[in-house]
Amino acid sequence: MRDVYTGIDIGTYHVKVVICAPAENPDSPMHIIGTGTATSKGMRHGYIVDVQEAKKSIREALDRAQTAAKVRVRSARVGIGGIGLDEIRSTGSTTLTASGGIVTDQAIDRAKRESEKQASSKLINRNVIHTIPLEHKIDGLPVLGQSHGLQGTKLSIDTLIITMLVQHHDDMLEAVEGAGVEVEGVMASPLAASLVTLNKSQKMAGVCLANIGSETISVVIFDNDIPISVKVFPMGAADITNTIALSFQVPLHEAEQLKRGAVSGSEIPQRKMDALVTKKLKEMFTLVNGHLKVIGRQKLLPAGIVITGGGSGLTSAAEIARGVLQLPSQTSQIGLLSRASSVDATWAVAAGLCRWAYAEDRVARTSSLGEVFSDGWQSIKKGIRSLLP
Repeated sequence: MRDVYTGIDIGTYHVKVVICAPAENPDSPMHIIGTGTATSKGMRHGYIVDVQEAKKSIREALDRAQTAAKVRVRSARVGIGGIGLDEIRSTGSTTLTASGGIVTDQAIDRAKRESEKQASSKLINRNVIHTIPLEHKIDGLPVLGQSHGLQGTKLSIDTLIITMLVQHHDDMLEAVEGAGVEVEGVMASPLAASLVTLNKSQKMAGVCLANIGSETISVVIFDNDIPISVKVFPMGAADITNTIALSFQVPLHEAEQLKRGAVSGSEIPQRKMDALVTKKLKEMFTLVNGHLKVIGRQKLLPAGIVITGGGSGLTSAAEIARGVLQLPSQTSQIGLLSRASSVDATWAVAAGLCRWAYAEDRVARTSSLGEVFSDGWQSIKKGIRSLLP
């Protein structure tokens, strides 16, 4: 049986499943051999409120993807999102005495674990999803490039710790495993989306990826090829639909169609509709801009903002983002997949999870067991470095 990789994106509005197979040439784009979607039930703001209902939705999407791919899915990677996702910055240090003054993998792991220990007071009722090294220092001096093999007496690592509320994390895993699939790993949804929507040059220069979902906006900011911040806001495309319904006293299904410009001959003046959508989008991107200001990246991302998710289909989104953020702006395209693929940017999280699985599989086949670990961004970068455009 050929290798296949499965990603499950459990959103507030839809559950999306993507099944991919690698190309014969490992450096060629992967092939999507099956997709499945189902209306989400038991979800709110990206987290599960009814495990049994969520389980049914996941099972339905999985069945459709398996039928299309003609394979049986036994394990998958899952995207973790929702307003329970958050970040903590910390620093961990370790002496290099045990390794004779040389920075080793073990020393790096000790420093990362110490950074989590230092943040323990902020980790109550939270699970650590990723611990991402931001900067290494040896004897107080920043390291430019890799620290492995350098000499000194003390190693310090500044980290970005991405966490999820324990209850939300456990409910997500219970729902997926209840649908008959083993969870091989979880990844913050914004990071998963970035694996197929951003290229290396954008990540090096500095870029913000904003995923506009139904009830949330999730962003990840990259600088120098490292994710330096992840944030989720409790506002999304459904807020625009609800505002249209209330403002013009129309049913929700009609409001959704109006929002997307799919209604012709409406009595509602187009300028009023455009003004309302513009106002709500400005509110969303003002939240993003406020976060960029907090982390010191306001107007300082040369690659600008890339918009993905269901809300990215609104025609004015990129233009409004450009005006609010005063940064270059564009709607994302999914890369690193076969050009014959018909999926759009709303599938970015599920497709990115497949890329992650494939990347780690390649690392596992070419490295010793000790070199493969799944809870740090450096391991992900090892696997996908050669796959990035």
